Amino acid sequence: MTGKLYIVGVGPGHHDHMTFRAKQVIAESDTIVGYETYVNLVQDLIEGKTVYRYAMTQEVERAHQCIDLAKSGKIVSLVSSGDPGIYGMAGLIYETLAERGWDPQDGLKVEIIPGVSALNSCASIIGSPLMTDFAVVSMSDLLVPWEVIEKRVESAAQGDFVIVIYNPASKKRIHQLQDTRKILLKYRKPSTPVAIIKGAFRDSQSVVLTNLEDLPNHADQLGMISTVIIGNSSTYTYKDLMINPRGYKSKYNLEEQTNPNLRV
Repeated sequence: MTGKLYIVGVGPGHHDHMTFRAKQVIAESDTIVGYETYVNLVQDLIEGKTVYRYAMTQEVERAHQCIDLAKSGKIVSLVSSGDPGIYGMAGLIYETLAERGWDPQDGLKVEIIPGVSALNSCASIIGSPLMTDFAVVSMSDLLVPWEVIEKRVESAAQGDFVIVIYNPASKKRIHQLQDTRKILLKYRKPSTPVAIIKGAFRDSQSVVLTNLEDLPNHADQLGMISTVIIGNSSTYTYKDLMINPRGYKSKYNLEEQTNPNLRV
């Protein structure tokens, strides 16, 4: 029997935001592996399957077990929230396979099933903040030295990128977002719009629209399931929405116009 490994992005949490392909491969799989919180997001889709649940810090163990199970002939879905290729398990799976000398052509079959990442889902909730160039930075320094993250933040701030921040804070990580805010205030106005989206499209969803100056007053909204979107010099707010102009206004009249070529 030939096994296969699917690395599945299940989106922000609600089934409405899972792709058809994600549901299809989960149904096809006989074995499900994942961080317990992510497995719970698809609990109603995996009845009758063999399920392996892991704690947050057991990524390497997850990777090895997925590969071994698939090599033994199992059809395995490794589930991740969001997109598995964005701060997810896809990278570790490929690194592990490469270390084992895996050949994609005639070795174990692996397929990534992309999902809606936090940057997409959170942006859709608060307006259109990602209409121009943006950068994505994780505040987690467990695997990346903080000095490297600071350089990336500084570069994004200098380049006037809209910045999406993953993993902004945890019980042990407090200073990272504070330090990031200080860097940004060297290049951006205190009134720069900031959105904090917690638990996007889950029952616990909450949204705060604030600015760089008042960001410290919303520390209670920050955590591992929170995403922070920080505007650039062009970003503005309108009725609880964050808007980043694409540039049409400089070329076109955005007021309603009648097109003589249209017929009713």
